[in-house]
Amino acid sequence: QVQLVESGGGLVQAGDSLKLSCAASGRIFSWYVMGWFRQAPGKEREFVAAMSWSGGSTYYADSVKGRFTIPGDNAKNTVYLQMNSLKPDDAAVYYCAAARTRVLYSDYARYDYWGQGTQVTVSS
Repeated sequence: QVQLVESGGGLVQAGDSLKLSCAASGRIFSWYVMGWFRQAPGKEREFVAAMSWSGGSTYYADSVKGRFTIPGDNAKNTVYLQMNSLKPDDAAVYYCAAARTRVLYSDYARYDYWGQGTQVTVSS
C-alpha cells in the first residue's frame, strides 16, 4: 500500500509563487509515475503535471506549462509542485497521485493512489 500526504497549500495573491509537497510512504517503487491534479468547485478533476522517478521525464498541462514545475527528491520520497505566476484560475484543491506505470498519463483514472488534497486559493 502507498500513502501520499500533501502539504503547502494556502492563500496567495495573483502573481505569487507557492510550492506544494507530496510525501510518499509505503510500498512505492522507483519506477512509479507521480502526478499532480487539481479540482475546482463544480469542475472535473484536471491533470496538472506528472513526472517519472526513473529518467526524470516530465509532462505538463498546457495551462501550466512554463509556470509550474514538478521536481522530485528521491532520497526523501517526495515530489513537489512549484507554482509560479499564479492566476485566480489556478485556485483549486490540489491532489498528489501515484501510478504503477512507467507512462506519464494525464488521465486520472490511470492513477492508483491519491492523497487527501491541499487547498490553493489565489486572490486577484
